[in-house]
Amino acid sequence: MSELLNKLEWRYACKKMDPTKSVPQDKVDRIVEAARLAPTSSGLQPFEVIVVTNAAVREQIKPKAWGQAQITDGSHLLVFAAWDNYTADRINMMFDLTNAQRGGTNEGWENYRQMLLKNYPARTPEVNFEHAARQAYIGLGASLIAAAFEEVDATPMEGFDPKAVDDILGLSARGLRSVVIVPLGYRAAEGDWLANLKKVRRPTAQFVTEVK
Repeated sequence: MSELLNKLEWRYACKKMDPTKSVPQDKVDRIVEAARLAPTSSGLQPFEVIVVTNAAVREQIKPKAWGQAQITDGSHLLVFAAWDNYTADRINMMFDLTNAQRGGTNEGWENYRQMLLKNYPARTPEVNFEHAARQAYIGLGASLIAAAFEEVDATPMEGFDPKAVDDILGLSARGLRSVVIVPLGYRAAEGDWLANLKKVRRPTAQFVTEVK
């Protein structure tokens, strides 16, 4: 555990990546797999990760993210995209997948399915999207921790035009909306104003409250 905490101490939101260095595919795979394995509400997994390596597509995305250079200087761009709504088909898809992989079902589980089918599709699409987006952030956290463990720089970004990114990647047609993007790469040796600054976090006593 101390090794993981040391890696989290090492990581920071890299502002300048080295465009000559590429993250090995096996590391990218493990970073993405961490998002896939992350917990989500009711196990619905209402988001996907789009891995963009195409240089021309990343050049298109860059101006929609206020010109942040990591998008093109990194070797991979992860786009966390949430479901735009909860539908009966999507809910049933995940319950059917669970039943198939577990080799059966039970009354309590099927009652839970019916409860979700009654309540989730009845809510507005925006309420459902916001809920799905929060699940995507759980996956984001898992990927950021995995990237730190792999000593890969990962810079989460909310500073972009989601609708424009959705259009570039054709996400709307798939019922997805981009939530957060994460360039992956390696920090440049020079030129990053943040690189040598001390990591600042509130002390534990001001961050953790114990209720005994």
